[in-house]
Amino acid sequence: MSFDYFKVNEFACKCKSCQKKGGTGFNMNSKVVERLDQAREIAGCPFVITSGYRCKEHNEFIGGRVGSSHTRGLAVDIAYNGSRQLYEIVNALLMVGFCRLGISKTGKFVHTDMDIVKAQNVIWQY
Repeated sequence: MSFDYFKVNEFACKCKSCQKKGGTGFNMNSKVVERLDQAREIAGCPFVITSGYRCKEHNEFIGGRVGSSHTRGLAVDIAYNGSRQLYEIVNALLMVGFCRLGISKTGKFVHTDMDIVKAQNVIWQY
């Protein structure tokens, strides 16, 4: 995978076991990363990926949902700093076709995914 704004390791599972193995960022769906790259261009601000691919063990450890889109490389969480940056990120994600967004008020991140087996055209809050 080659993209303008991201390196594959930004999407790697954060658990120690996966980090020892290396290369789990390649488990991300390339279409997800391609759209993120396009959204980053539109937004004009950094997209700090706080969570990309997660192995099932790490997802369980951090309290992620069973069946999380992260475990299939279809989801990312993007940090935001303030309402202006939140707007720019959400606007850009919608413009490139992401239609599943979750906004964390306390964690200061936006979740987005391209999981077609889940409800489409939704925005929720954590």
